[in-house]
Amino acid sequence: MDAVTIEKAANAIADKHRLSIILAASRQSAIQCCEITELTGLSQPTVSHHIKILVDSGILIYDKTGRNVQLTINKEMMKHLSTFFGQLS
Repeated sequence: MDAVTIEKAANAIADKHRLSIILAASRQSAIQCCEITELTGLSQPTVSHHIKILVDSGILIYDKTGRNVQLTINKEMMKHLSTFFGQLS
C-alpha cells in the first residue's frame, strides 16, 4: 500500500465523528445513514460529508440498493492499515 493511500485513510480516521461512525459500523454487519445521524447528533448533510470522506479513503464501503444505503467496514483496508501501523511499533 502506498503512502498516499495510508495518509488519506489516516486523515479520514483522525476525526472524532468519523471515528465514532467507524466504531459503530464495526459493531454491526452494516450501518445505515439514518443510524449515523442518530448516533452522532449531526445534521444529515454533515453526516453525508463524513461518509464521503470515509468512502473516498477506502475505510467504508458504500452500497446503495434502491433508497437504502448500507455502509460496511472495508476489512481489507483495515488489514493494510493494521499492518502499516504494526510496522511502526
